[in-house]
Amino acid sequence: MRTRTRRSRMTAAGVTAALAFGLLTSCSSSTGPGKPDREITVWSQENLPDRVAATQKVIDGFEKKTGIKVHLVGVDEGQMPQLIMSAAAAGNLPDVIGAAPMGQTWQMYTNGLLNTDIPREIIGELGRDTFNVNALDLTSDGNTSLGVPSDAWLQLLVYRKDQFDKAGLSAPDTYASALKAAKELTTKGHDGMSAATDPGDVFTSQSFESLALANNCQLVDNNHDVAIDSPQCAVAFNTYDKLAREYGAPGTQTVDSTRATYFAGRSSMVIWSSFLLDELAGLRKDALPSCPQCKQNPEYLSRSSGIVTALKGPDATKPAQFGEITSWVTTKTAETAASREFIEYMMGAGYESWFGMAPEGKIPVRHGTAAQPEKYLDAWRHSDLGVDTRKPLDKVYSDQLLTQLADGVTNMRRWGITQGEGALVGATNGELPVPKAIGAMTSGQTSPAEAAREADDEVAALKKSLQ
Repeated sequence: MRTRTRRSRMTAAGVTAALAFGLLTSCSSSTGPGKPDREITVWSQENLPDRVAATQKVIDGFEKKTGIKVHLVGVDEGQMPQLIMSAAAAGNLPDVIGAAPMGQTWQMYTNGLLNTDIPREIIGELGRDTFNVNALDLTSDGNTSLGVPSDAWLQLLVYRKDQFDKAGLSAPDTYASALKAAKELTTKGHDGMSAATDPGDVFTSQSFESLALANNCQLVDNNHDVAIDSPQCAVAFNTYDKLAREYGAPGTQTVDSTRATYFAGRSSMVIWSSFLLDELAGLRKDALPSCPQCKQNPEYLSRSSGIVTALKGPDATKPAQFGEITSWVTTKTAETAASREFIEYMMGAGYESWFGMAPEGKIPVRHGTAAQPEKYLDAWRHSDLGVDTRKPLDKVYSDQLLTQLADGVTNMRRWGITQGEGALVGATNGELPVPKAIGAMTSGQTSPAEAAREADDEVAALKKSLQ
């Protein structure tokens, strides 16, 4: 699951009704590819009203060009696993699913619900060399493409550069520098760090994994045994405990409270996804920065913040970048030709509009075309950022940061995916063993060592249940 931002916290109106609509209008059968009636059902996890509207606008262009009818259904990411299994049981799978994260894609693949021939054909037609190599690797099982990778978001450590400079602190790009800064900048009424501790939210797992990968703490080892109780993970749990509990706000910290604390100027660092960037710049009215200086200048925080895209722990040889790649996937009952045409359109003529609806969290993983190798990356840099106020991305943030974000896709690492444990990743996103351990640890109920052991035991039990 991608970072739980506004697109996954809020459910488009009437998910239940949307599911019913999808089941009623789906043109798939339960036994094989749908009949070629040039009518497909597309579920999209870009389910906020403004993004559904933006997607529908792209679809209108596709329908006009091809004559293929598309039924668009916005589905909440958190409800997706249950909905897809219900649809499969009823024999009414959608043809295409958009914005599918890696864990969910692997779950569908493991359950035999995907058509993997279509993405292979599409990637071949568009040109494998036009895609980011790491994105292709992370969305494949060996030589089998599970979907067509579309775009990515990255986990960031955002910090108050003005406060760091004043205190003579270096950028928090290592465990040591982050801990030092958090300690020095924690005072009465002010926190050094805002980090998620909510035991019931995958956002906590993503926040921890971004820190854990930085110290080469892995979900499984080379033998595919669960490894969350490794020495590297012990250091990661201990570091997260200090940052979130000792130098963070008391009580359960959520995706909303961590952002709100940083936006109010009450913390010096926050771990969040790149979806924060438009809000950080004061371009969305329902999530405006509220720090004292922000009242006069809505862009104050974006101008006064530094951004770390990759962190390094003491046991790692190089920094690590955490993030998510979302894909277009086709189900086993998809109408083959129409689904292929649709995805090729969304990765071609409609691609700039697709990632342009939220460029801060939809970094294109198809860089360009054979004729124009950087076409889409260049368009992304110039995409309009924001909701209520729109400004070009490269006018709000530096070229250096945009290059870091683009490069972050190449450097992205994830627990379990490259080891072939994608199904386990999907299962942990549902059962949340790591957030539960983090919640107990940061509330003082367990020690970091106990939290690591508990998470390890629960993930091991999950892994056994999948065998």
